[in-house]
Amino acid sequence: ELGSSFQDRPAASAPPHENLSTSSQAMASTEGGSHQAGMDKRLSSTGDDVLNQRPSMKLNKSLSTTGMTGTKTKKKASGGGCCGFCKPKPPIEEVDAVCIGGGIMSATVGLMLKQLEPNWKVVIYERLGALAEESSNGWNNAGTGHSALCEPNYTPASGDTVETSKAITVNENWQLSRQYWAYLATKGLLPEPSSFINNTPHCTFAYGEDQVDWLRKRYAALHKHPLFEGMEYSEDKAQLQKWAPLMMEGRDPSDKVALSRCDVGTDCDFGALTRDLGKAFMNSGGNLLLFHTVTGLKKEADGRWLLTIKKNDLGAKTCQVRSRFVFVGAGGWALLLLQKSKIPEIKGFMGFPISGEFLVCQNPEVVDKHPNKVYGKAAIGAPPMSVPHLDKRIIGGKHMLLFGPFAGFSPRYLKTGSLLDLFKSIRLHNLVPAAAAGLQNLDLTVYLVKQLLASDNKKFAELHNFVPNAKPSDWLLVTAGQRVQIMKKDPKKVGILQFGTEVVAAADGSICGLLGASPGASTAVQVALDVLAKCFAGPQFTKWTPKIQEMIESYGTKLSDDRDKYQRIHKKTAAALKVK
Repeated sequence: ELGSSFQDRPAASAPPHENLSTSSQAMASTEGGSHQAGMDKRLSSTGDDVLNQRPSMKLNKSLSTTGMTGTKTKKKASGGGCCGFCKPKPPIEEVDAVCIGGGIMSATVGLMLKQLEPNWKVVIYERLGALAEESSNGWNNAGTGHSALCEPNYTPASGDTVETSKAITVNENWQLSRQYWAYLATKGLLPEPSSFINNTPHCTFAYGEDQVDWLRKRYAALHKHPLFEGMEYSEDKAQLQKWAPLMMEGRDPSDKVALSRCDVGTDCDFGALTRDLGKAFMNSGGNLLLFHTVTGLKKEADGRWLLTIKKNDLGAKTCQVRSRFVFVGAGGWALLLLQKSKIPEIKGFMGFPISGEFLVCQNPEVVDKHPNKVYGKAAIGAPPMSVPHLDKRIIGGKHMLLFGPFAGFSPRYLKTGSLLDLFKSIRLHNLVPAAAAGLQNLDLTVYLVKQLLASDNKKFAELHNFVPNAKPSDWLLVTAGQRVQIMKKDPKKVGILQFGTEVVAAADGSICGLLGASPGASTAVQVALDVLAKCFAGPQFTKWTPKIQEMIESYGTKLSDDRDKYQRIHKKTAAALKVK
């Protein structure tokens, strides 16, 4: 028997459930799999296909009301009314802290709170279907790890030199972000760092004798500072060709140009980072709720906040949460929510929305010739956020180049906001400061109108200054995110237009929010630390300080004052984040 062939053995009787008819076997053999004979049936079914046949719903009285199940629907007596407004509201939920908005600020503040107080109940509410869908999204910001290595607006000319204090401040703040992200990476709370941060040299571009002279002074003022060590400078065309081949190819040999370069610069996909921070927050016990829109904020007698939240559930459509602390990190909508809170500190604030556009190149032959982020000087009188830059970017793993930004306008405070946002923010207390700020910046209005009227040819001409051999067919125009520039009251000028970020907090620290734009996401960690220090001042923050110093070694000190400490920490964070 052991020596008999397989063909000689009697066929085993098939189980009852496998006794298929010859026709059924033939159908299975001609339809399934990937063989040529069944292709037509796999690509197009006929009326006698089993999936196209069903019993009549009209004749089947046992189906549920929706037809989803074979069980008749039984109406529950305790279901309340038929509409949301007439259904009983759920009980008020008690929490310790609420973060409004699903951007990098709320994700950072929420995660820090869970690390400092693991037993606290912390909730993030986001009105859209995912984190980082607005300003934190990779397509809605510059993606620069803003460390002032290349941004001209942080180093304005000042007589025979340049002013460097703002650049040093921004770099100090960036170091806090590097340390915190490195800590999270070493603890396994962030994934492979290359998914959100990559080495990308930062360069400053000067064109024309005046700009070149300014860049020389900038280099002289910064390159010996501990935080800017390693900065290089050149006017040599051969060296510039090595650093930025795309920018030098086809350039007129008589052009007076120069570059400074820092090879420790980074490109950040803040959208990917925000989503990773959100996962770390949830893994640490935090609760993230999507499709939840905070519509009301009311302070109660005991100092806690009662939040009303709209959600499209099958119940009352709303719920209420009571929290001891509220952080409003809702981007442009932070202004509207803080106004709803009626804290006196928000009086006098108003926001002016500006949208942006970028030119995008995805041609690999072009992309491979530009490994840098290169910032140029903005036109005289132009706002800081209009500084032109040509950036190597990695968004969602895709390598590309972005050039811009070009200004646009929409009255929305968020990319997915309402056309009425700007008008909703108008109050009696902010009309005078806003009018004063507007009158002092009429030239910006003219600039914005010119940008709005700029043709494709004019935008391409701007690109041509950076990329002489650019082809129009390689560059497409995309809309970036919304920025809300802050206008606020000022004791000297009545009202001013502010281009940076501003934290507005209640006197008792129970609620605060972030307004404004640049440098934004890059300094999220510094802002989060300052928010917690301000809102939890006293014994609470003193208790947290050792843990903060464990996460961020330099906390409470200035790295500018200690070269050796900076170099040691920088080397440590570089290893953890796999950057320079």
